[in-house]
Amino acid sequence: MVASIIVALIYLIVVAYLGYKGWKETATSSDYMVAGRKIHPYVMTMSYGATFISTSAIIGFGGAAALFGFGLLWLTFLNIFVGIWIAFVFFGRRTRRMGKNLDAHTFPELLGRRYNSRFIQGFTGLVVFLFMPAYAAAVLIGIARFVEVYFHINFDVALFAMAIIVAIYVIWGGLKGVMYTDAFQGTIMFFVMLILVIFTYYKVGGVIEGHKALSAMKNLIPPKLQKLGMWSWTAFPKPGSPFWYLLVTTIILGVGIGVLAQPQLGVRFMTVKSDQDLNRGLTFGGIFILFMTGVAFTVGPLTNVVFYKHFGKISIVMAKGNIDKIIPLYVTKVFPHWYATLFLLGMLAAAMSTLSSQFHVIGTSLGRDFYEKAVANLEVPDARSIFFTRLGIAIGILLTVVLAYVFPPSVIAVATAFFFGLCGAVMLPAYFLGLYWRRMNKPAAIASIVSGFVVSMFWLLFVQKLKGKVLLGSMIFGMKKPLFGYPWPLVDAQLIGLPISFIVGIIVALLTSPMPKEHLDKCFGKV
Repeated sequence: MVASIIVALIYLIVVAYLGYKGWKETATSSDYMVAGRKIHPYVMTMSYGATFISTSAIIGFGGAAALFGFGLLWLTFLNIFVGIWIAFVFFGRRTRRMGKNLDAHTFPELLGRRYNSRFIQGFTGLVVFLFMPAYAAAVLIGIARFVEVYFHINFDVALFAMAIIVAIYVIWGGLKGVMYTDAFQGTIMFFVMLILVIFTYYKVGGVIEGHKALSAMKNLIPPKLQKLGMWSWTAFPKPGSPFWYLLVTTIILGVGIGVLAQPQLGVRFMTVKSDQDLNRGLTFGGIFILFMTGVAFTVGPLTNVVFYKHFGKISIVMAKGNIDKIIPLYVTKVFPHWYATLFLLGMLAAAMSTLSSQFHVIGTSLGRDFYEKAVANLEVPDARSIFFTRLGIAIGILLTVVLAYVFPPSVIAVATAFFFGLCGAVMLPAYFLGLYWRRMNKPAAIASIVSGFVVSMFWLLFVQKLKGKVLLGSMIFGMKKPLFGYPWPLVDAQLIGLPISFIVGIIVALLTSPMPKEHLDKCFGKV
């Protein structure tokens, strides 16, 4: 245990140094928000990947994979195809160029300046500030659960300590400090997951034997889960069942599509100085995501084989019903102590890389997008810009910690999917159409963004169900039944809000006047 603490301290010292390096190189608001637009392509790619993949993916979704089985691997496909290939090729280059043309420093600011709208920048910034803490809380819970299991300390203490550590270097280091630490942390994560999958297949007797054993265990699926649609860990749940809707619409499509409109990822495209730098990161980004989510979603189901072989229990029983504890228990009970220590560092890296980016975006959304532009309407950033951004980070951290304390068990995957889906429905149509369609204008973008938000929130409040209850309506209004009957309560809000947001944006754009040619030429210059 002493050796583990020493290794963890060395890791934290390196992170502190990289945060200090970022602070020393941060002199302007451009440095603080977009890393001066001169970041190294390796640093950008690893920062993108490490921000994309966190403890919510490895611990939360890894635990979900132990419940849902190999069907979750379709999310890995979407993560690579949509989150890396489509994101870099079809969004990254145009985002970088248009962001530079418009001197945009944040994702909401890119939308606001593309449509020449303070309202769009302020509204989308406020959405990010208010709802990203739910996603950040899921990440924070993930690392706190592992620290709780590994060090045998109180969950609340672990939660608070992790929040404080990340807060220190994010508030002072800005985006440069965040991205430097991300690159270091992403490298650790890669090797940790490589060892995890090799050792797991060794434990189950190889790839073929392990998969055969898992397939033969379908009779061990609890009757309650069978009624919900689970019949095998090596196949999809029964089509149309509650488990099928949750897996496909909420987890796979909600995260797989919503990733394109993630503010903390989109802003990274604006930190490099050329398209060539983006191209260099494309291949390694795909490999990195494959080893992160692919390994987690493969190992998750196989934990059932290992747990049953050694302890006579399947994973969900070992974790006493809390899927967020499955991966931490698996690593601490099955693996040698040296790897558990290494895995701890990997999870610290995964959590801190994502949390730092989330807190940075939360802060800039309040300071830069909402206060500076939408409220104060400052044309030239001054000392107040960084002050209010840091204040926003502090408030965001407080909201995140509060949510992490009050969230129920097994919430990591759902909370992550909730934020990804909301971003997709609210911002993806205006973002995509703004990059590719000159006809898309301010009224159309406002209508698209507002309709996506209203429809998504209506669905989350009054229709969508989770664990037998209306997702938010039961907590806020005490609702017992959704407004619509089966199967609508099982359909994710993004699948309703996203197409409506697209349709509304296109119709309004066609019915209203285009934006001035001078403004469009500025936006699309070299794009």
